[in-house]
Amino acid sequence: MHLHPRRKPPPVIAHVEGRELPDEDIVVAEEEATTRPWYLRALFLVVGLFLFVTALGLMKEGAKELIDFLDGSIFTDNAWSTLGLGWLGACLVLSGSPMAASSLALLDGGAIDRDQAFTMLTGSRLGASFVVLVVGVIYALRRRHEGGRRAPVSIGVLSLMMTAFVYVPGAIVGYLLLDAGALDSLDIGTSPGLTSATDEAFGWAADLVLELLPGWTLFPIGLAVLLVGFSAFDRALPAMGGERLEGHDDSWYTRKWPMFLAGLAVTLLTLSVAVSLTVLVPLVATGRIRRANTLPYIAGANITTLADTLVAAIVLGNQDGVRVVVAVTITVTIWTLVLLTFAYPLLRRIVLDIATWTLRSQSRLAAFAAVLFVVPLILIAI
Repeated sequence: MHLHPRRKPPPVIAHVEGRELPDEDIVVAEEEATTRPWYLRALFLVVGLFLFVTALGLMKEGAKELIDFLDGSIFTDNAWSTLGLGWLGACLVLSGSPMAASSLALLDGGAIDRDQAFTMLTGSRLGASFVVLVVGVIYALRRRHEGGRRAPVSIGVLSLMMTAFVYVPGAIVGYLLLDAGALDSLDIGTSPGLTSATDEAFGWAADLVLELLPGWTLFPIGLAVLLVGFSAFDRALPAMGGERLEGHDDSWYTRKWPMFLAGLAVTLLTLSVAVSLTVLVPLVATGRIRRANTLPYIAGANITTLADTLVAAIVLGNQDGVRVVVAVTITVTIWTLVLLTFAYPLLRRIVLDIATWTLRSQSRLAAFAAVLFVVPLILIAI
């Protein structure tokens, strides 16, 4: 009888604030993060939010010149083309709001009709979450091992898939309602101009850089600021192990409707789905929230993201523009509530399975990203 010496199991590797730690150091690292004074963590959180939102503003402003290039007649000759224009434009400028506002401006100027404005607005929402995928990839590049890299990227995939599952069926119904004249009697008066709270608070950063450097430099500068902001987030939101998460299954962020309301509130507060969704990247990457629990939050964010577009339509004073935004908002809201109430387990399983399959290899992720550009190009060519 031969006795084999008991093998010592390999050390468990954890990722804490950008460092790989063996199991004997995990407790120490977590204690250091936990015992950090609350006011210091609050300071890191404020600094991280400031840098984070400023970076998104710089990146968006640096890419705005692409909008003028996309406004050619080849992109606006039918409703399919404007759907592709809104989608592709939102991906390129890393924001759906500029393309949504452009659809209303083109409608008000007579360059496109109401149906085309509707499809362009819908397309802008389909491409708006691409920025979350970009931010997730940037965050993942800071991670050393495969497991740590998948979590932040997964939020981008989940955001894009949830948006598609909600907006495509909702938009079909909204288009039919608009075409049937169901909202023709709607008449909302104009109001004083309102701007996004984030633009008011952090728009000066882009203006300051523009005074000193060429406009194209805003994009790479924004990327650099984003990395610094994530570093601050890491210190404000310490990583949590799986065992600690198991003890929080009854927390509000593990339940469907509280997370849905949180998505509604945060996006309404910032008037930017880019900000409200990309905040999830460090939260999921550090283990504060499980990615499966973010789906209701994403669903809520996709509703109130239209608030600033509705304000823009009201300010323009074009009632057809108002009806376009209202048609999208009503149908998307109703369809979202139906999905969450009656089909959430099925929806959750499908979306998570797609995300898991996509993230199994870099080639699949690259193909997924390529589809986001190929499909709108096909629509434009129709």
